[in-house]
Amino acid sequence: MTSVSFVEERVLFSPHIPPEVNNLLQAAVAASSVDQTQAEKLFLQAQTLDSHCLQTYFALYKFYFFQKRLVDAERIVISGLEEAARQGHFPSDYRRLVLNRQKWDLYANEITLFYLYTLKALAFIKLRQGDQINAQLVLSHLQQLDPKDLSGASVIMDLAMGVTD
Repeated sequence: MTSVSFVEERVLFSPHIPPEVNNLLQAAVAASSVDQTQAEKLFLQAQTLDSHCLQTYFALYKFYFFQKRLVDAERIVISGLEEAARQGHFPSDYRRLVLNRQKWDLYANEITLFYLYTLKALAFIKLRQGDQINAQLVLSHLQQLDPKDLSGASVIMDLAMGVTD
C-alpha cells in the first residue's frame, strides 16, 4: 500500500500560482509556527523556484514581519515592488509613479494590486521601525496612487496618525 501525503492548504494564494510553488509555500506556512528555520528555507526555496511569482514575495515578507525581522521584511518588500513593476512595465519607485499616475492603471490587474498592497506593507514596516517620516511619505504617495483605498492603506494611515498624536 502506497502512502500519499497532502499538504493542507492553510493560506489561499493566487489561483495562478504554480502548484509546486504553492506546495512549498503551504509547507512553509505550516512550519512557521513550529520551526522558523525550516519555514524560512521553504519560503526561500519557493522564491528560488519561481522568482517571478509575486506570492513568494508576499509570503516571505509577511513571514519576516511576523518574526520581527523588519530589515529583512523591508528588503523583500522592495524586491517585490521591483518585480511587480518589472512585470507591469511601470516604474518601481512610487514617487515616480505619482508624477505620472494617469499613465498607469494601478487597478488593472493582480500585478498592480500586488504593488499597491506591498507599498502599504512598506509603510507599515517603516511605522514599526519608528520611522514615522518615511511611513507618512509612503502613505501620502499611496493615497494618491490608490484613491479608492483598495489596498486598505487607510488602516495604516489611522495607525500612523495615532503614533504621531
